[in-house]
Amino acid sequence: MHGYNEPLRVEEVAVPEPGPDEILLKVAATGMCRSDYQLQDGYFKGPFPVDFPYIPGHEVTGRVSGLGSGVPSTVGYTEGDMVVVNPSWGDGTCRQCREGNEQLCSGNGRWVGFGPPGGFAEYMAVECRHAIPVSEEAAKTPELLAPMTDAGMTPYRGMRKLREAGKLGPGRTVAVTGIGGLGSYAIQYAKLLGSGATVVALARSDNKLNVAKENGADYGINVRDKSVEAIQDELEAFTGRRKIDAILDCVGSEASISMGFDLLGPEGALAAVGLMSHRVEHNQFPFVGTELSYLGSFWGNHLDLVEVLSLAEAGLVKHNVTKVRLEDVNENLEALGRGDVVGRRVIVFD
Repeated sequence: MHGYNEPLRVEEVAVPEPGPDEILLKVAATGMCRSDYQLQDGYFKGPFPVDFPYIPGHEVTGRVSGLGSGVPSTVGYTEGDMVVVNPSWGDGTCRQCREGNEQLCSGNGRWVGFGPPGGFAEYMAVECRHAIPVSEEAAKTPELLAPMTDAGMTPYRGMRKLREAGKLGPGRTVAVTGIGGLGSYAIQYAKLLGSGATVVALARSDNKLNVAKENGADYGINVRDKSVEAIQDELEAFTGRRKIDAILDCVGSEASISMGFDLLGPEGALAAVGLMSHRVEHNQFPFVGTELSYLGSFWGNHLDLVEVLSLAEAGLVKHNVTKVRLEDVNENLEALGRGDVVGRRVIVFD
C-alpha cells in the first residue's frame, strides 16, 4: 500500500527479521475484510495512521518458520507448527490489557494490519504470545482458520454481550443485520448462544438471506427499499410480533443502526460491530422512554479467539469461504467496498 485511495501493488520485499520475542511466520492464508478496503480508502486515517509503503492484512494464519532469540522454550513452538494470529497487541500495562482485553488497549496498543505489517505477504513477524497453535487436523484448511480472527471472533463477542445483558432466550427474537463476512457467522452464534431465541436475518439481497438460512436463521427479511412498517409486517407474519428484543448490527451504517432502533421493543438492545458510517443518529425519547441499550463491541480478546477456534474445530461453525490469489487483491477489495461479497474471501499462499 503506497497511499490512500491507490491500488495495492504486489512487490518483492525483504523477509522480515523477527525480534527477540517474535516468531517468523510463513503465511498460509489471510482473510480479506471490508476494513481492509476502508484502510485503503482512508476511513481509518485518523485512528490508525500508517507509514507507507505498508502491508495490510489482519486475519492471518501460517506456519512457524523461525524463532527470535528471546522466545521462551515453554511456548513449545517448532518449525512447521501452524498458528493463528491474535491481531490485537496491547502494551500489557493498562487496565484493559490486564483484564485481558488487549483489543481495547488504552496505552500503546497495536493492531496487526493497521500498524504492524500484516498478512498480505508471504512472511510476517508476530509476537510469540499472540500466536495460538492449532491441531494438525485444523491446519489442513488454513483458509478456514484465518477468518476466525475477525469475521469469526467479532460477532461472537457481540452476541455474547447481548446474552450477558439478558436479551436472549425463549420467547425472544434476535436479529442479525448484514449477512456478509461477519453476519454469516453471527447467525450461527445467535443459534448457539441464543438459548432458544428466534433468529431473524435482515439483509439487502435474497442471496445473502439464503446464506443466513443455510447457517441456521429461522427467518429472513429483505430490507432493501422497505419502510420500517413494511419490515414489521413481515416480522409479525413470521414471529407474531412486530418488535425485536436484540440486534447484532454487522453493518454499522447510519441507515442500519436507525432501522435497528426503530425495530427494537421495550428494553431491547442493539450491539454494533460494523463500521461503515462515521456517525449515527436516533431520536432521544424512544431510546430513553423504552429503556433501549446501545452496546459497542470491538473485535475480541485472546479467549474469545480461543473459544471460536474450539467451536470451529468441534464442527459447530460453518464457513462460507472463497479462496483467492494475492495477485487479485485489488478486484476483491473493490468487491468488498461495493458490498458484493457473501461470506469471506481468503488469500491463500500454499
